[in-house]
Amino acid sequence: MNSEQHDADAYGQELARISHHQHEATDARSVVLFEDGWFAGVRDVASYLLRIADTTATAQRGRAASSAMLLAHLQRPASPTPAETPVEEPAPAPAPLYARRVLAVAQGFTWAVAAPGERHWPDGGEFLDVALRAVRPEEREEYSERLTTFVEQHRARLEELLRAYGPGSRPASHGRYALIGQPETLAILERMETNPFGLRSEWQKELEDVFLDDLEFAWGPRIRLSR
Repeated sequence: MNSEQHDADAYGQELARISHHQHEATDARSVVLFEDGWFAGVRDVASYLLRIADTTATAQRGRAASSAMLLAHLQRPASPTPAETPVEEPAPAPAPLYARRVLAVAQGFTWAVAAPGERHWPDGGEFLDVALRAVRPEEREEYSERLTTFVEQHRARLEELLRAYGPGSRPASHGRYALIGQPETLAILERMETNPFGLRSEWQKELEDVFLDDLEFAWGPRIRLSR
């Protein structure tokens, strides 16, 4: 083997060793870079997961606190039930003495009522009681005077009512207008003019509408409450 060939082989071996070391260095750098990137990625993912865990824990604590507040609210004693609106009490029944006094006043107007033997109801106390329940509290004390004034002011109208619809009249012969001619009817007519809604309300609690409807039609009040 000549010297030139030996030099060439030695030079090739040297190049091979250099190339090998270069590959190892490159691989080492790649490993280092990969590991750094891996660990950095792991750290980033871990940080992200930690933030999620913290957020979840915070949310859970918030929900737990909300649940605890709700439970505490539900376990508190119920607040007292507000007082119910009192049911409106019916108007008190007129005292017997008061009703008799009003009836005595009404019976004094002989020209406005039928003779006792001609009246449909010998005792029309139930009609008078209903009418007097429609008398407002502030009117009760002087109601007899109020009734007297009413009858005197409407004398002509009351006389015509008795004549046209009272006992013995053609309409009455058909069994209608039975209240006309009763002394109690004077109080009913007075309330029909003064407190028609109150009268109708009290009447419907106990009595047949037809009696009041007939009387209302015959009297012809300014406010008709019948159908």
